Amino acid sequence: MTRIAPLALAALLGSTSLAAAQTLYFSAIPDEDETRLIERFSAVAEYLEGELGVDVEFVPVKSYAASVTAFRNDQIQLAWFGGLTGVQARLAVPDARAIAQGKEDPIFVSYFIANTETGLEQSDTFPEAAKGMSFTFGAKTSTSGRLMPEYWIRQETGEAPEAFFSKVGFSGDHSQTLRLVASGAWDIGALNFAVYDKAVEEGAPEVETAKVIWQTPPYPDYNWTIRGDVDARFGEGFADKVQAALIGMDDPDLLAAFPREAFIPAANEDFQPIEETAKELGLIE
Repeated sequence: MTRIAPLALAALLGSTSLAAAQTLYFSAIPDEDETRLIERFSAVAEYLEGELGVDVEFVPVKSYAASVTAFRNDQIQLAWFGGLTGVQARLAVPDARAIAQGKEDPIFVSYFIANTETGLEQSDTFPEAAKGMSFTFGAKTSTSGRLMPEYWIRQETGEAPEAFFSKVGFSGDHSQTLRLVASGAWDIGALNFAVYDKAVEEGAPEVETAKVIWQTPPYPDYNWTIRGDVDARFGEGFADKVQAALIGMDDPDLLAAFPREAFIPAANEDFQPIEETAKELGLIE
């Protein structure tokens, strides 16, 4: 019978305990208020712990760029990214891969909203009458709050946003864009359609003075991306296990927090259009 020396046995037990004590850290782009994000993702952490059999902890970050940095620095191993931040993160971390996306994400759209005082009305065509008004994006690296709205402004007008509008700014997140346009601080803004639709569903007062005037054509957006080294850390097949847990998430309350109808598989190549657009606009090299 093979025997293990006491010191070797202690080392073996220690490494086993260390593996068992590993925590999966995840985050999400701060596309809404931090308080709301913590509420949303603390419940997701509990769900993932039950499915994966490891400790799971949500780590809030202050900006879109910070979420990418945390992923690159291995402070988090899993993240709910937007299309552009997902591309940035996967370019920064070898073998990182997109594993899931919302059912709605392959055909995501941005809304252009306007304060009712502008007199702009909803239309199927780009609002050319918005020329000379003030305009706010969301976060600088937001897919639905900046990248794709800027792309379509340039496509539809032949001008940069700074040339078409009298003033251009960045609110920081979708909820803030809605508040600022509703208050009249900005005439027009671009934001994630799901955030606006949820505000309508909840009867938020902002939707009374900030109305949808146009929506972009569809594009791929949000995604769950995981580091390529998680199998080495948590065990063979762990990334696939995380993917299965996300796709198997069917609790209406958890899904409503995103909000998504369901999660479906995703792969890096699904977001190639986002990478190409970001390169075209000079947002990534």
